[in-house]
Formats: sequence, structure tokens, C-alpha cells
Amino acid sequence: MTSLQLAAANLFSPMTLCFVLGGFAALIRSDLRLPEPVFTALSIYLMLAIGLKGGADLATVSPATMALPILAALTLCIVIPLWCHAALRRLVGLAPRDAAALAAHYGSVSAVTFLAVLSYLDAIGMRYEPTVTALLALMEAPAIVVALLLAGRGQKDGQALGAVLARILSSKSIVLLFGGLIIGLVVGHQGLAPVKPLFGDLFRGLLCLFLLDLGRQAMERAEAWRENGPAIAVFAIVAPVLNAVLGVTAAWLAGMSQGGAVVMATLAASASYIVAPAAVRMALPDANPGLYLTAALALTFPFNLILGIPLYAAMARMLYG
Repeated sequence: MTSLQLAAANLFSPMTLCFVLGGFAALIRSDLRLPEPVFTALSIYLMLAIGLKGGADLATVSPATMALPILAALTLCIVIPLWCHAALRRLVGLAPRDAAALAAHYGSVSAVTFLAVLSYLDAIGMRYEPTVTALLALMEAPAIVVALLLAGRGQKDGQALGAVLARILSSKSIVLLFGGLIIGLVVGHQGLAPVKPLFGDLFRGLLCLFLLDLGRQAMERAEAWRENGPAIAVFAIVAPVLNAVLGVTAAWLAGMSQGGAVVMATLAASASYIVAPAAVRMALPDANPGLYLTAALALTFPFNLILGIPLYAAMARMLYG
């Protein structure tokens, strides 16, 4: 398939079109929205399903094969917040707290973007390492800690940075991802067979519902970028592409497959809008949520979902030949 055909396949996938439908519903001020308990239940389901499948895949992998990809992933978690913070301070002129907040979001990862790239690779028949789910789980927290250290604030109301880290690690996303990984690792694919109808067959359909409401949320926040200036909008589009270059290069150096490089590039390009916002609100309450939530959810997420993933696949194809 050509790059144009791959982009078209991603654009017209059910997941992407459901996201677009949610955005259109918000644009015409429809009352379409998932009840909050349903949205929360779907997020719990998706995180656990990712963990279970990833753990079962890990059961078939030698631990030695994970060392270099893990090193590459953790290196990205340090490099990305460092350069993002420096660029936002020097080129955009953001205050230290706001620059650190954005660096935390762009250094961390989006599990839903991760799901989108796996669906994309499955659709085009490109294989990737079963270790990628472990990389997703490992990349959630480190960059947030790096960004908080860059903010120069180790405590808030007497609360040590360690308490903030504990809060991050106890968040439902990380608990479900790591918990699912362990369960899947223990029981393997055979042990997951009885629950496959729920966690396998229904997965993409429920992901469509989740993306439907995310599309609404993204559109409702899209207006806010005008208040924060075009520089943030430019950053929200340029940063993912630069981070994807770092990600695909790191994957290549770590000896990952071409499909694994696409996943690593997408993880590096994604921005957290679940774990990072909670940590930033707790540690940096004076940072402007209109900046980091708008950039991550209203701009970077739809860019990655619609255009970014095929672009990152093209990057990997150029590098791998």
C-alpha cells in the first residue's frame, strides 16, 4: 500500500470516523454525549483489556529481548520533556509552571492513541513486538516526574514529590495496565480464552463508543486555543512529529521491528490527557489547564489519530527501507 492509501485507510476506519462524528455532534451543539459513569466504565475496560492482551503476549517473549526497547523508551521519557520544556520557555515564552505542565503531557503517553496505532497496524497486516504494551505502561509516569523536577517545585502544601509520584502510580490507568499485564502474563492466551468474547471480540466496538465521546470533548475544547495564541497550536502539531522522529530512531537503534518502530514513534508523539492532567493539577495547581488540556486533547490527539499515524508509518518505512 502507498502512503496515501495507508492514510486513507486510517482516515476511514470506524474508530476515526466515530471520533469525527463526536466532534461534529459538538459542533452542531447536539445533546449527544455518553453519561459520565459509562465513559468511566469504558476507560476502565479499555485499560484492563490492553493490559490483559499485553501480558498474554509477554508470556511468549524472552525477558532478554525487552532490555533495549525498555532502555529506548525510558530515554525518550527523559529527552522529550527536556526539549519540550526548553522550547516552550525560550521560543513560546511560557511561564516555568506552564512549560513544565505541557512538557509533562507530551513526555507521557496516550493509551487511546496507542490503541489506534495497534488497530492501524492490524488492519494493514504489519507485525509488531508483543512487548509494546509493557512499553506503554512504563512510559506513563517517568516524564511527568522529569517535568515536575524541571518546574523547580518538589512540594505543594508540605507534600513531597514522592507523594505526587505515589499518586501517579496509584492512578487507575497505571494500576489497570500493570495489573492486566500481570494477570495476562500469569494465565497466558489459553487462560484468557474464556473471556475473549468480552476483552477481544467486543474491544474495537467499545473503543468506537469511547472515541465518539472523545471527539465531542475535543471539539468542545478546540475553541480555547484561540485564547492561548497560535504558538501553542503550532507546538501541538510540530512537537508530535519531532517526537515521532525521536521514537522511530530509538526503536531502530534498539533493534525493534518496523511495526514496533511505528508503535514507538506513536507513543513518543502522543500526549497524555488522563494521567498527566491529574498529576499536574495536584503538583502544579497554578499551571493553566486551558493550555495543556487544549493542546493535548483538542489538537495533538486528533492530529495523531487522523494524520499522524500514517505519517509515522511512512517514517518507519523510509528508515527501514
